[in-house]
This record gives sequence, C-alpha cells and structure tokens, in this order.
Amino acid sequence: MLPQRPAYRLIDLLKIVAAQCIVLHHFALYGPLSDATAQAAPELAAWFYDYARMAVQVFLVVAGYLAARSLGQTDWNRQGLLRTLWQRYERLVLPFAAALLITMLCSALARPHLDGDLVPASPQLGQWLAHASLLHSVLGVDSLSAGVWYVAIDFQLYALMALLLWLSRGNRWVAGALVAAMAVASLTWFNLDADYDVWALYFFGAYGLGALAWWAGLRARHSGYVLALYLGTVSVGLGALALEFRERIALAMGVSTVLASFGSTPLHLPRRVDAWVRRLSNSSYALFLVHFSVLLLANALWAVLDIADADWALPFTASAWSLSLLASYAFHTQVELRIAQWRNGSAALPAQAAK
Repeated sequence: MLPQRPAYRLIDLLKIVAAQCIVLHHFALYGPLSDATAQAAPELAAWFYDYARMAVQVFLVVAGYLAARSLGQTDWNRQGLLRTLWQRYERLVLPFAAALLITMLCSALARPHLDGDLVPASPQLGQWLAHASLLHSVLGVDSLSAGVWYVAIDFQLYALMALLLWLSRGNRWVAGALVAAMAVASLTWFNLDADYDVWALYFFGAYGLGALAWWAGLRARHSGYVLALYLGTVSVGLGALALEFRERIALAMGVSTVLASFGSTPLHLPRRVDAWVRRLSNSSYALFLVHFSVLLLANALWAVLDIADADWALPFTASAWSLSLLASYAFHTQVELRIAQWRNGSAALPAQAAK
C-alpha cells in the first residue's frame, strides 16, 4: 500500500461518501425496517433507494485511478503479471471469505424472524467455491451477501487493467491508447447491453476514465498525450450519452474530471479531522463487507420488537448505520489488517530464504 499523503485526501473523501451511500441504499432496500423507513420519510427513502446506488460509479472511477497509480510501479514480465494478480486476489478474497462467515452466522440468527428472500439460505459447497473463486455472478449463483458482485467485478477490472499494462510493457503511450480504446468500447457498446453486467467490459468505461484521469493529472513527460486521450474518451462518452443518456456514466465522467483536475492537489485538513478521514477511508472495504450482517440483525430485531410506530424507523436505522461503522472499524483492524500482516510475512519468506 502506498503511504498516505495529504495529496490523496480527496480520494479518501470520495470513498467515504460513496461507501455511506451504498450502505444507506441497502438499508432503504432490504427488509421490514426499510418498509417502515419509507413510511416515516418517503422522499428520503426513495432517494436512497433510487440514486444512492450510483455511488458505485465513484468506486469504479477511484479504483481505476488507484490501479493506474499502483500498477505503474510493477515489473511487467510474465511472472510479475501473475504475481500482481495473485496479490490482488488474496487482498480481496481473504477478508471477503472472513466476512461471509460472519454473514452466515448473522443469517442463522436472523432467519427465524424474517420472511422473504432477505436472508440468504444456508450455503452449499458449490456456492462457497463460486464466491471464493469470484465467479458467483458469472455462474449465476445466489449471492451470500448484498453487493458481493462488486468484489468479483473489481478483480476482473484490475486483472484487465494489469493485462493491458503488461501488453504495453510499461510504455505509457501504448498503455494510454489501450486503456482509452477499451474505455471507449465499454462506453459505446458493452455498457449499453445489460447481458454484459457480470463482466469487466460493462464497467470499464468508468474504470478506464479513472485510470486516464491519473495519467492526465501527472505533471510529467507524455502527460499532454494522455490528457488528449482522456479528453477524447470523455468526448466519446458525451456522444454516447447523447444517443442514450445514462446517469451513472455522467456521474463517472464528472468524478473522473474532478480527479484529473484536483486528485493530486494537496488537501490539508485539521489533524483530528484528517485522522477520522483516514480511518473511515481505510475501513471502507470492511464496511462494504460487514454492513449486511448488521442490516440482517437490525431487521431481525425490528421484527422481534414489532414496533407499530414507523417514526422509530429513522433513529433505528441511524443506530444500525452507526453500528455498521463500528463493525467495519473492528473488522478492518482485527481481521483485514491481520490478514495483510500475514500476507506480508508470507511474501517475505522466499526473499529471506534467497539471502
């Protein structure tokens, strides 16, 4: 992981806002608590239901931006490509698997109190294997938690980006052209067909815009060339929107423009605010992984209490949201970071043995 610097606080803030939107979208979408919230605050609930999910586009653009930043330092031989992909897989899947175990436990606790399809069924071995291999969406396997399709798509996108950079052999001219061409293909073709929405090509328009935004924002040699590629890709995207408007793509282009313009601009915050921003940003993946477990338990408790007054749904949801944040911090510090330490220790063993 690259060191935290004030220059990237804008990215941290984008991740924080997007993560909260996704969590609140799910709270507005699932269970009897969401129904009560819709009665208590229909306009607010409708907004989170309809629009907060578009925060996924923020994650896609930011992920592409960060991937271009980190992969630019990779040794692009065949072993380097495979090692990079394996490291990404481990980083995503090990915390993902741990979170699914927590979800399975919470599902068992919530199942007796909730009807419908909210609670995942007890998983079969095939489901576990499909999720562990990140093929659950491609294979059409029932998800074991909310939003887990994104974990698989994130890996696909990262792998596709790594492959394009490997093919370019570190040549930024070639890399920029390949990424721009793939982004254009996504914006003008693949993203128009929902049949592709289990594949990286459907989402690469936003991801590629993020990568091009990183390169375009560099004050270095060839940055003018990549800036031209970025602006050309945005222009093609605008043309595609003129033919078929998609709010999510418009948002992705807006976020990428902000990052291209200000992504590397230092953003100095008061010390305490800065610490909270780093903490919330670092635990955003953990929040994505564990919030559904809290959602299940919150809905089960709401059903058990059988509260007749829907006005209680708002403070109840706010409390569950707060618990999700606490759970994500605990998961990040006690599970995700420990896994990262174990991975770093394992990776160091071959190097030590070679000395």
